[in-house]
Amino acid sequence: MFKIPISPFSSTCCGGLEPMSAVIEVYGHKIVYENPWTIPNLLCVCRILLAPFLGHLIIQQKFHLSLALFALAGATDLLDGYIARTWPTQKSALGSALDPLADKILISILYVSLTYAELIPAPLTALVIFRDIGLIAAVFWVRYKTVPPPVTLTKFFNPCYTTAQLKPTLISKINTAIQLCLVAASLAAPVFQYTDSILLQCLWYITAVTTTASGYSYWHYGRKTVQVLNTRSPS
Repeated sequence: MFKIPISPFSSTCCGGLEPMSAVIEVYGHKIVYENPWTIPNLLCVCRILLAPFLGHLIIQQKFHLSLALFALAGATDLLDGYIARTWPTQKSALGSALDPLADKILISILYVSLTYAELIPAPLTALVIFRDIGLIAAVFWVRYKTVPPPVTLTKFFNPCYTTAQLKPTLISKINTAIQLCLVAASLAAPVFQYTDSILLQCLWYITAVTTTASGYSYWHYGRKTVQVLNTRSPS
């Protein structure tokens, strides 16, 4: 059955700019239904939209502009995290998945572009993309398993319909930072003339190690990295 109980913290959802949430019951499951239109989520979307443009600039070898726009993308990443931590009303379960997804899309496109520009080795890019594809597939699987039946495309892709919250591991956070540092260093290399630097090559190996360790951490901890928000209501 489908019903929306009134609670002290619920109001409207998916309307207006105020991020509100409500608990609804669908076929015996209590789930969280929230407004996805928060400032951090919009910043994540902007970062996703910026990624293909950045990749194109790198392929065209416009490294000065690429470096400046990458710095802008990094600023939006810091800003959305700060806003979500400072204002609880701007924090959402969708954001817990959208933020790392935006990072993965940005990183994947930039690594492919930098490999095309011969600034990052192809095996490292393959490792990064293979790990990210695995994580994205796992997110879709978790989404599928946590959406109450019957699972429909409308329900599956509805951003207001929150079923789980992701909790990244510590090594994953460190890995994302190192991957982004390598992108920044690689973009700056042709600008400041240090493309053959030994330190840059050392960063390739460090990135490979943290990427592998991050992928293993998700496999090892498994369900501990996911908090299911929808629960079965008592009979």
